[in-house]
Amino acid sequence: MLLTRIKGPRDLDRLSQEELVQLAAEIRSFLVDAVSKTGGHLGPNLGVVELTIALHRVFESPKDKVLFDTGHQAYVHKLLTGRQDFAGLRTKNGLSGYPSRAESEHDVIENSHASTVLGWADGLAKANEVLGREDHHVAAVIGDGALTGGMAWEALNNIAAAKDRPLVIVVNDNERSYGPTIGGLANHLATLRTTDGYERFLARGKELLERTPVVGKPLFETLHGAKKGLKDFIAPQGMFEDLGLKYIGPIDGHDIEALESALQRAKRFSGPVIVHCLTQKGRGYTPALEHEADRFHAVGVIHPDTGLPVKTAAASWTSVFADEMVKIGHEREDVVGITAAMLHPVGLNKFAEAFPDRIYDVGIAEQHGATSAAGLATGGVHPVFAVYATFLNRAFDQVLMDVALHKCGVTFVLDRAGVTGDDGASHNGMWDMSILQVVPGLRLAAPRDAEQLRAQLREAVEVKDAPTVVRFSKGVVGPAVPAVGRIGGMDLLRTPGPEVTRPDVLLVSVGALAPMCLEIADLLDKQGISTTVVDPRWVKPVDEALAPLADRHRVVVTVEDNGRAGGVGSAVSQALRDAGVDVPLRDFGIPQRFLDHALRKEILAEIGLTAPDIARQVTGLVAKLDGRYDSEPAATVD
Repeated sequence: MLLTRIKGPRDLDRLSQEELVQLAAEIRSFLVDAVSKTGGHLGPNLGVVELTIALHRVFESPKDKVLFDTGHQAYVHKLLTGRQDFAGLRTKNGLSGYPSRAESEHDVIENSHASTVLGWADGLAKANEVLGREDHHVAAVIGDGALTGGMAWEALNNIAAAKDRPLVIVVNDNERSYGPTIGGLANHLATLRTTDGYERFLARGKELLERTPVVGKPLFETLHGAKKGLKDFIAPQGMFEDLGLKYIGPIDGHDIEALESALQRAKRFSGPVIVHCLTQKGRGYTPALEHEADRFHAVGVIHPDTGLPVKTAAASWTSVFADEMVKIGHEREDVVGITAAMLHPVGLNKFAEAFPDRIYDVGIAEQHGATSAAGLATGGVHPVFAVYATFLNRAFDQVLMDVALHKCGVTFVLDRAGVTGDDGASHNGMWDMSILQVVPGLRLAAPRDAEQLRAQLREAVEVKDAPTVVRFSKGVVGPAVPAVGRIGGMDLLRTPGPEVTRPDVLLVSVGALAPMCLEIADLLDKQGISTTVVDPRWVKPVDEALAPLADRHRVVVTVEDNGRAGGVGSAVSQALRDAGVDVPLRDFGIPQRFLDHALRKEILAEIGLTAPDIARQVTGLVAKLDGRYDSEPAATVD
């Protein structure tokens, strides 16, 4: 096999065009076989095989910087840079599903949040300029919907301002992000895809006119001087050229020879260049091409021949939300849905099918989505903006200043909250309950099971004068966790027997960690430690009944699937101080560090967020209060 002979990008230089075509076929077979066993981003990588080969033939990584946006398109890049062991893809100690600096010197940025690459490329090109590195180049691949994000256009505006600073921007135009790409830019690119290129027309015209005696050359120069209007007539790429960017394309993104020619021309140019490549997401794999929803954007473990899941998926948090949104949509004509290019992943596809005139896909533009939601609410409807928890980080200012400040009734539904695992550091939804704590008037719900998700979603969309947030985990929704009582707006999940006048521990359980918190209570009970378990349901604001309840216990413990800094534990601690309740509090959550990719349960074990770990520490805390343990000896210095 040719692929096994590729240990680094320069090994590609020795291959003929026929061998490169064979290599592309081998790579596609490898990807289908490998990713079907582990799950991962299959469709996008099948679409960039030839493009990635051409990039590494033309540019000299790692001296030249080759960047991908988003990073889930980098599987082929990994294969060509010496990483062909995909057995552990997206698992602990295996390959990351995104570029990773820890893996290779060829990985420059670890970007898995879209629309960032042009900002990186702009900075890298400026650094080359400042340091006089004229033989260094930057090639930024942006596609799979990333060009719909506002950050990309901010960067383009700056890149175009330096007309003599070399930078190659490769637009990977596959018509899609997760599903079909939405918006005016998508329509513009579609026009380019279906129009004969200006460069071919001009080249043919030049050849003909230069053979015409006397008037030929002056006539060509006149036409060339009027090229703006001519280009708009023949191929409307004027949008890019209006910014001051040289445009090459559209290029067949599966023709290695044509790609190399275009990239070489762009590399030689002394300023910023757009190379527009047309690719096919899922290319070469029939099940992906026939999957109209997202062309196998991301898959679980599948049968490689059929593309069908190996296991039947159980009900997920996302599916519960999806079904309830449809029910709410039938009951309320004023409820609309918003997605940032993730209609299927966040579960709004069912709502879109039922109410096609009440769904808005804003592209990968969370900031715009949040402010547009504020406008919708001001106009008299109630928008539900469903987005991954980690991606709401990008729209914080809009949540604060556009939605909350204006007291707009907008509901944000945060999917994949807490530790998500296999997608790595950037996808763990571990910041939302911290950053949202500072937003005045915002209410935040953390449902513990499917029943509570349905109930709290309905409670959220009833709020008309403030933003509401409903956050839930990735994956399968667990069994129902019934309440044994209620105090204030909180559910009691477990109470000690009536003979206990002052229980030892008040355990505040947040969201989907309720089953684990009940397990903690069982372990404490075996140590003779009495425990009350309470689910606040709405963790912001802190329920007024919590402080009096805490005052009737000896210790308060909070457990949350969120970063400890500024999270629910911090909010509860402040609420107790404000109420004058002087009870020891211990908060358990995610440490403030970037967590490597692994299974969720492996990460929770690594950070000590398990029932045995927490029960052991709480036992020690209670023992200290009882005076059963001496204080730890002071550290000594040798």
